[in-house]
This record gives sequence, structure tokens and C-alpha cells, in this order.
Amino acid sequence: MPDASGDWIELSEGPPALPVRATDGHKGTFGRVAVVGGCAPGDGGFRPLMIGAPALAGLGALRAGAGLVRLVSPGPVLDGALGLCPGATGIALATDESGDLTHDAGEALLEAMRASDVGVVGCGLGPGAGVEHALRTLHADRERTLVLDADGLNHLCDAGAWLGCADSPSDALRVLTPHPGEFARLADALGIKGDATDDAERPRLATDLARATGAVVVLKGRGTVVSDGERCWVCQRGHPCLATGGTGDVLAGVMGALLADRSHAGDAFDRVRSAVLAHALAGEWWARRRGASGGMLATELTEHIPEAIESLRG
Repeated sequence: MPDASGDWIELSEGPPALPVRATDGHKGTFGRVAVVGGCAPGDGGFRPLMIGAPALAGLGALRAGAGLVRLVSPGPVLDGALGLCPGATGIALATDESGDLTHDAGEALLEAMRASDVGVVGCGLGPGAGVEHALRTLHADRERTLVLDADGLNHLCDAGAWLGCADSPSDALRVLTPHPGEFARLADALGIKGDATDDAERPRLATDLARATGAVVVLKGRGTVVSDGERCWVCQRGHPCLATGGTGDVLAGVMGALLADRSHAGDAFDRVRSAVLAHALAGEWWARRRGASGGMLATELTEHIPEAIESLRG
């Protein structure tokens, strides 16, 4: 239904069916996803070790059918992440003694992206001036589709970083995946008012953020909202078992895979909706088969992604 001003549409129907997987396809057909994430500890103060987040995003992408997945992570954590996601390849980013990325990591990041169709950026990436510089360099490259998650949003939440996004060309798609806390930071920087935990406000808020940034917005939480600024959809599926660490990383990877699939002619808004729905269904199926309302590991969620994706095919 249209909102009060009648200038955007809230859809009640789910996404259109995904295409049947091509029998003559190859790894390039089904897309190349680069996952940029992970955080290395160092000597310059507290810095959490983050290995699982990029691995979970990589597993999500592979389970959703991506042809190739590459983990682009700080050198000290890359081997650990690849051990958790052995189907991926890896590129190491240089770090200094504090664990932060070195100043030239941005160029290495761009080089990795040039060999990819979609970048999933931010999973467990952590703080640091070097990280921020690398992400700004990456964001300035307007040729690559990026799914910005977690620290990919946190490092770019000042208003200046988003100026001009609404005028980006279609091949420079950005997908933003904030939970309510991350949304609040972005909204504050952009002058968007409202409570992202209020079910009645969430569709309007996601639409406002999509319009302000020119991105497809995925406002996560119970009743995840997807908006491209003109259309808005609330996912009515899902389960409380998804409220655990790592499931958002899996979702980011699934989005990356569906956006990278070259055999799929659907638009980005619908591909993202399909990813959200598949993720929700996978959570429901885990709960039903385990007979439990909680205790799911994010790695277990990835095991249900292929059947959830298949259930959405034509």
C-alpha cells in the first residue's frame, strides 16, 4: 500500500521466483563474490580478534550458489578464516603493529574487487584509521556492487561519505544492511528521524534511508524491511533462533551470491528480497528440525541455505 503521501509502495507479495539453475553454467556464470572482513589483534591497545565473520559470509555466499568466493582479510587472520571456509580463496591485506590495515591496503582492496562481481564489505572488519581509509577508497570506486554490512556501515556513517550516492549509476549499486543500532547512527548523520525498533515506523525509515543514499536498504530485525526508495517490503517469515551472532554475516553472503549471479535477470531489489526470505526460511527449518527455539550456530544456518534457495526457484 502507498504511504500517507502516496509516493512509495509497500508490497505484500514476496519476490518473484528465482530462475532454475542453468545446466550449462560454470563458476563464472554464477558469480564471483569478494568478502572483505576480519580483524587482527595488535600491540596498540584492545582490538578484538574477528575470524568467524568473513568466514560465515563466505559460507553464506557459497551455500547460496556463488561460483567463486574470495576472502579479503588482514594477513594475520586470513589462514584462520580460510580454515573455516575452505571453499574460498584468499587475499591478505597488510597490517601494522597495531593490527590496523596499512595505508596502501585500499589499493590492494581495489585490485581484489576488480576480479569480483560483488563485494560483501565489513563483516568483523573492526576499527582503525587504516580500515577507514581503505573503505573510503573502495567506496569511491563507483563501478562495483557492494553489500555494506556491520563495520562497512560504521566506518561510513558520517553524512559526507554518502553525499552523491543517490545519483550513483546503476552499476554502482550499494546495499546497506543495518540492524536498528547501525541504522540509528546512519539516520542521525543524515537527519532521518524515527525509531527503527517500532514496527509501524520501520517501512518509512528504511525508505527514507534508501532515498537519502540511493541504495537498497535492508533494515534487519523481526520483520526485516527491504526498500529501494520506491518499493518497500516486509518479510513476514523467520524465527527467534536467528537472533544470535553470525547470522547477519550469513545473510550478507547470501545477498552477495544472488546479486553476483550472471544467469539471473531480476533486479537488485528482488534479488535482495529473495536473500532475506531464504535466510528466514532456513532459520524456520532449523528450528522445526531441531525442535528448539534457540541454540542455533550460524554455521548450522548455512547448511539450510541451499534448500531454502531451491524452494524459491521457478
